[in-house]
Amino acid sequence: MFGVVDLPTYLAGLVLIILLPGPNSLYVLSVAARRGVRSGYTAAAGVWCGDAVLMTLSAAGVASLLQANAVLFGIVKYAGAGYLAWLAVGMLRAAWGMWRGRGEERAEETGPAAAPGERPFRRALVVSLLNPKAILFFIAFFVQFVDPAYAYPALSFVVLGAFAQVASVLYLSALIFSGTRLAAAFRRRRRLSAGATSAAGALFLGFAAKLSTASA
Repeated sequence: MFGVVDLPTYLAGLVLIILLPGPNSLYVLSVAARRGVRSGYTAAAGVWCGDAVLMTLSAAGVASLLQANAVLFGIVKYAGAGYLAWLAVGMLRAAWGMWRGRGEERAEETGPAAAPGERPFRRALVVSLLNPKAILFFIAFFVQFVDPAYAYPALSFVVLGAFAQVASVLYLSALIFSGTRLAAAFRRRRRLSAGATSAAGALFLGFAAKLSTASA
């Protein structure tokens, strides 16, 4: 179908890959828990736009360029790792402020505050784009399911990308609505909110470290 081969295997692999935790999904969950469904979908839109750009770049051969150019790969890699580390520091600072806060009643009234000047769409978009491993993944995964003899390989990439985006929409929607349920618990318990924010910050530091050691 449209130059796509072994579609069931592709869909099975796609589901497993989508379910793996990563900085994109974690950030969407964090935004939904702190700011509600609307902001969660705003962050998710940033992820979807970023993924669409990466798929387009992969289809255009940019992934191969990154793979062949160690300097360019290193620039993108360390820029992405630095941005993730910056987000992690912001989360940990917010968590420290929660730990130092006093009074459960105050937590009930205000709930977990949003970071000053936070723009969920832009942050999620940048997190998605500054990830060379994602670009390399898209080309390495997609190419296995494109028939080399098909006359319109771009159409094959579009079909594969559409399936990937649908899976991402379903998964991130589940995370968003789960996050709003977590928000109710966060509003009741400041310690829970601080602990969750600390864990998110620690995970982002881990993502940054993993990306900084990635190789093409």
